[in-house]
Amino acid sequence: MSHRPFIRALLASAALASMIALSGCNIEGGDSPSARSMKPLSEKTLAEIQEKNMTKESPILVRIFKEEAELEVWKRTKGGDYALLKTYPICRWSGELGPKIKEGDRQAPEGFYTITPGQMNPKSNYYLAFNTGFPNAFDRSLNRTGSELMVHGDCSSRGCYAMTDEQISEIYALARESFFGGQRAFQLQAFPFRMTATNMARHRNSPHLAFWKMIKQGYDAFEVSRQEPKVDVCDRKYVFNAAPPANASTPLKFKPTEACPTYEVDPEIAQVLAQKTLEDDRQAVALAATTPTAPVKTGRDGGMNPVFMAAFAPPGGNSDGSSSGGFTGSTGAMPGTVPAHAEPPGARLAAQQAAAEQAAAEKAARAAASAKPAAPAVRAPQTQVAAAEPAAGQSSGGLFGRVSSFIGLGKSETAAADSKPATPAVRSIPLPTKTATTDTSRSAAPAATAPRQPIPAARPQVAAAAPVPAAPVPSASTQTIPGAQPVVSSSNFDNRFGGFR
Repeated sequence: MSHRPFIRALLASAALASMIALSGCNIEGGDSPSARSMKPLSEKTLAEIQEKNMTKESPILVRIFKEEAELEVWKRTKGGDYALLKTYPICRWSGELGPKIKEGDRQAPEGFYTITPGQMNPKSNYYLAFNTGFPNAFDRSLNRTGSELMVHGDCSSRGCYAMTDEQISEIYALARESFFGGQRAFQLQAFPFRMTATNMARHRNSPHLAFWKMIKQGYDAFEVSRQEPKVDVCDRKYVFNAAPPANASTPLKFKPTEACPTYEVDPEIAQVLAQKTLEDDRQAVALAATTPTAPVKTGRDGGMNPVFMAAFAPPGGNSDGSSSGGFTGSTGAMPGTVPAHAEPPGARLAAQQAAAEQAAAEKAARAAASAKPAAPAVRAPQTQVAAAEPAAGQSSGGLFGRVSSFIGLGKSETAAADSKPATPAVRSIPLPTKTATTDTSRSAAPAATAPRQPIPAARPQVAAAAPVPAAPVPSASTQTIPGAQPVVSSSNFDNRFGGFR
């Protein structure tokens, strides 16, 4: 015991030097390390430690459960086993249930990790923090990538487990005191949920089920023994409490990507674990018939313990955190302060959807503003020019075609041409009654101002009915065209067709 002050000082200085050497994204100015990382445990926490037959410096073990959004701190008792000291509600974690696979997937890690004094960060951008150690040997054996995945304060997560500043201050102090007491490293166990038969049945369709069954062996080992499980990695899988065979002459060597060596587990523990595994599997199969499966993807980007949802006001009374709502600043009996920038699950997705909808609306508005107006030629058939009467002999749809239709000479292409939709529009325009002299000048004007369309060759009935010799354009004083029928007014039936009676 005489060396304890020296060990405390040595660990403290080594830890601080290692912490300052961490990535720049986790270093900040401001308070000195002593203002945060050296804050003593509260009298209330010290009383709880004493009541549970523990000491301030005894080793700790940390367990995390994503779905329940809880972090547990266990501490070794004077009797040698671990007992639960305190459960902390997690303010925020990101991603979905399942292990972290690659950098940028926002997944908080799952598995077994070792936390040393060098992973403690007293100058974190998120108040205080400790690095989970991802990727560990198992993660690296599967080429999983990621870095700086922490347990920290500030209630904001990008692949981390975020607590309130008050919570991480106490958790950090508990770890610090265990290091000062001689613990070289503590174990962090991160699970998707409490590994019960019911939860395994609920998540039976998950693609991560095989991985979860593997880490459940370590969960069960701690549950039945209340001792920190020994963790090794070989053949790209976790191995728990492996010991060399009784007749082994060399120590075990585990290599993450190579076959596992021959090992054995304490028979007493192995038997209890086998019975528990068998019973849990039987219960999970039975529950599968009545237990609905949980969704593999929730689209909510992580979770938040319900105790912290009181700090938000979800619209419509929805209290499950599926929408962002508004921050109310409520603290109540919450274990710490939720900062205004914190977001409940689903807020990030809702913001992305709103931004996408706004961008789409702006794009549509720009497209409508830059669209060209319709060409004026489309409206040409509705102008007054279309109402002008063609001169005699202009086409088969002219004067002789209408006469043939009137006197009943039978249907023809001329009659069909007169039935086009353009004809009612021409006839609907009232024409003023004029004298023959006036009509003569009127009929001559179009000939001088607008070229006549040639008569189609396939209309013999027009030439047979009224052969009209070519004649010069009459002068303004001439009332009739030599060799042709008198030009009459087109304003009524008698004037229009009187010359043929």
